[in-house]
Amino acid sequence: MSSAPESGGYDLPLHVEQYGEGHRKIMLLHGFGANSYTWLSWIGGLAKEHEVWSVELKGHGSAPAPPDDLYSLHDHADLVHRLIVQKDLRELTLVGHSMGGGIALLVALLLLEEGRLERLVLVSGAAFPQRLPPFIALAARGRLSEWGLRLCPKRLLIRRVLRSIVYDPEGVTEAQVATYAEPLYSAPHRTALIKTAVGIIPPDLAQITARIPEIDLPTLLLWGRHDWVVPLDVAERLLAALPSAQLEILEDCGHMPPEELPKESLDIVLKFLRGEGQDPSPQTPDTSAPEEADT
Repeated sequence: MSSAPESGGYDLPLHVEQYGEGHRKIMLLHGFGANSYTWLSWIGGLAKEHEVWSVELKGHGSAPAPPDDLYSLHDHADLVHRLIVQKDLRELTLVGHSMGGGIALLVALLLLEEGRLERLVLVSGAAFPQRLPPFIALAARGRLSEWGLRLCPKRLLIRRVLRSIVYDPEGVTEAQVATYAEPLYSAPHRTALIKTAVGIIPPDLAQITARIPEIDLPTLLLWGRHDWVVPLDVAERLLAALPSAQLEILEDCGHMPPEELPKESLDIVLKFLRGEGQDPSPQTPDTSAPEEADT
């Protein structure tokens, strides 16, 4: 597996790492406050048959955090779209987790007439109106958030957030905690995180969701049964709205399938990319909650 990191190339405030070779491309978009570590367990398997582009969004991870106000969901989507066009990426599969799923939907709408996008994978992806998770709602409180993020022990904060969003809190590792906490030691990145939280709900969300049925591409919806951050009913609504979608639900899993169940989640994605077992008229699976849910 080869890696050729690019940071801020083409005048875009993104950090990009490339792996593997092949005609078909995969672009990975992480969620709010995250970075490429989200995909660590997937990249090797994906890069065996694809060229993989792992993108760290503006103000996240190793990407620059310029002191402007362009951190809305539309702003993030615009940067990803510009990267795809500037690199002339085709036969592309967009994979988005959480907020990255919402960005992937926006990018898919931008690419509708360009013939570049081949497939879509939404992993616990944000889409429809919902209650903001507490860690995002708190980050959106402007100066109060900035003060709190500056003074709060970074690893303690990240550990608590991670443990609250996975199915098994004991599975959270120190490597996860350290990697996700690292950008919070940078004042510009803390500010960027707050600006992203403030702009995370697009003012035109109703218009965006109304256009979701226009995305007539093979789409995999991959969800944890116990995801309370982006609940399973969001996946059900996406399944109903997208013309060519299939939903796969992982048991004993919360909001982070690539990290909670790396092998099982990757196997599902690889089968989807190979076109294995796809039903052109998928039936809505039983998404009722089990009688007892140990969360």
